[in-house]
Amino acid sequence: MASFRKLWPTAIAAYCLVVSTLVASASAPSLVVDADSGQVLYQDAATAPWYPASLTKLMTVYVALSAVREGRITLDTPLMVSARAAVMPPSKMGFRPGTLVTLDNALKMLMVKSPNDVAVTIAEGVSGSVEAFADDMNVYGARLGLHESHFVNPNGLPDDRHMSSARDMAIIARALLHDFPEERGLFSIGVLAFGNQLINNHNGLLGRYPGVDGMKTGYTCAAGYNIVASADRNGRHLITVVMGAPSNGTRNEKVAALFDRFFAGAQANYGTLDSLPSSSANTPPNMRDTMCGRGRRAAIAEAEGEDLVPTPGAAPDQGVGSHLSPTRVAFEPVRVTIGPVAGWTGRIAQAVGSGAKEIAAPVKTATTDAVGTPVGPSPVSGQTGTAGGAIEAAAPAPMALLGAAPLAPAALAAKRFVHATPSLGLRVGGRRAGKTKFATEEAKPKAQAVANASATETTPPERPKHKGDATRKTAVFKTKPAKPVKAVKATKPATKQAHETAKKKTAAKH
Repeated sequence: MASFRKLWPTAIAAYCLVVSTLVASASAPSLVVDADSGQVLYQDAATAPWYPASLTKLMTVYVALSAVREGRITLDTPLMVSARAAVMPPSKMGFRPGTLVTLDNALKMLMVKSPNDVAVTIAEGVSGSVEAFADDMNVYGARLGLHESHFVNPNGLPDDRHMSSARDMAIIARALLHDFPEERGLFSIGVLAFGNQLINNHNGLLGRYPGVDGMKTGYTCAAGYNIVASADRNGRHLITVVMGAPSNGTRNEKVAALFDRFFAGAQANYGTLDSLPSSSANTPPNMRDTMCGRGRRAAIAEAEGEDLVPTPGAAPDQGVGSHLSPTRVAFEPVRVTIGPVAGWTGRIAQAVGSGAKEIAAPVKTATTDAVGTPVGPSPVSGQTGTAGGAIEAAAPAPMALLGAAPLAPAALAAKRFVHATPSLGLRVGGRRAGKTKFATEEAKPKAQAVANASATETTPPERPKHKGDATRKTAVFKTKPAKPVKAVKATKPATKQAHETAKKKTAAKH
């Protein structure tokens, strides 16, 4: 009986974990769509609003590649890391403010490591600010015909206003594959080589399920484990979306099982992505208590914003009953670097502000986009907006550019650029950025002049010398008065010699 009482709490905890896992798995939205035809082969709550977490970065890539196609930026354009980007929570690359990274390298990092600081750097370089880039995401989302999505940041960090759905994520995935076929390799990079580091892709299906060629994973406490997976087998290309899975292993196994089912020839027709019935829910469920509640406290610190966190107590996926291999094939690392490309003489894209010039955007009409190109229906959705009409939202903001000459790599290594106000209290190198660092190199002379003026006001002036008075000296101002010196009595001889002299004088008188 005593041993039973000792085991009872453990049994209860295990039971609660199993129940919560089953509930989370049952409520997880999922969808399978033919990437070429757009026919929906399977769906379960695919239109329910959900927190996308790092799946958001697929839309970030779509907006960035659209800016390249429209000529507003190039893949070789260096982006400058801002102080705002540098303080993003993990997952992150950890670049210091002022670091330069090309858009091409930034996109590769984004798809493999999923760094939140790089997502902000891309947003600021393309549109001038995170807020302007979020507006662009929503504009392009309307063009693609997204239904449940609303974006407020480029990385998917928790925000109650930031949401999407399995259907919308499938629409974005199809748009990336069809609108930018030359960039498909971006989503299938298995390993990055950065310096002496090897960074593995978080997608647990790459190199483990035959035919998988992308695309993106995502995780937060509120969202659970999300994934958009693309696979090409037997002449058929499928996209599978799973959101809100209770663990990394469960997520991978569910996707593999769905791929197996429909690659084997299963037939189902739920219509097109646009024809799926809308959900009655208006807000996404918050899975924080299930994912990071009692008994899972160890995951909370890293879970918010971390793209992939091992679930405590969860068994690794073994691919039982599917083509999912328990081991991953070896990938040839793709090298990424920081700094501009050799010989770069173009401009540097960065956040608007701190002296950067914002280039005026062309006026957008109902028939032209931000660069005057006619706006037609998307080759994927066949729509130009949520209702099939012209986009009435603001035109995408222009790229923010600074200077015409790039900084030398040696100067970049030593420079620590900080753009922050004292009220932010950002810390760089253990000091408050707003109080101890200059926003730009140009600000240093001005700040030094202010410091000199302040010193002049607080230091006592020298007394002027009179004409012809070469011996007059400037008064010395002391902080403490000198101690008085005691007078020495003259009645006693100071030395033995003086005493003998006085004695002889007295003898001579007598």
